[in-house]
Amino acid sequence: MERNSVLVSVVVCLALAVSCAAQSASNVRATYHLYNPQNIGWNYLTASVYCATWDANQPLSWRQRYGWTAFCGPAGPRGQASCGKCLRVTNMATGAATTVRIVDQCSNGGLDLDVNVFNQIDTNRQGHAQGHLRVNYQFVSC
Repeated sequence: MERNSVLVSVVVCLALAVSCAAQSASNVRATYHLYNPQNIGWNYLTASVYCATWDANQPLSWRQRYGWTAFCGPAGPRGQASCGKCLRVTNMATGAATTVRIVDQCSNGGLDLDVNVFNQIDTNRQGHAQGHLRVNYQFVSC
């Protein structure tokens, strides 16, 4: 019986390790979107974001705690399962980083950061000049 418990523990640990490894990606394209949530009271319904169905009634303090992003990256949950989750996004060129909350979906294969977040980590302004940044992201606790 003890041997089976050890085997189960090993399998669970391996599953968790694989799950965590799948929750990050490197060299991802990040564009920007003009959500400007501060101008619309951080209202998901006004912004017409995908996650409004599930998260529009979250308290204002929850909705404004982090910058917003649409998510369609190569690793991590999709659709409703991604809503409300947070990412630590790092500009590969400069190392500037911030945490964002997933509020929407996109189709560019990466991230579509609120313009304010994009500008915050585009510290050398090369992303603005190119129209996109190359970033790493990992899912983090909100």
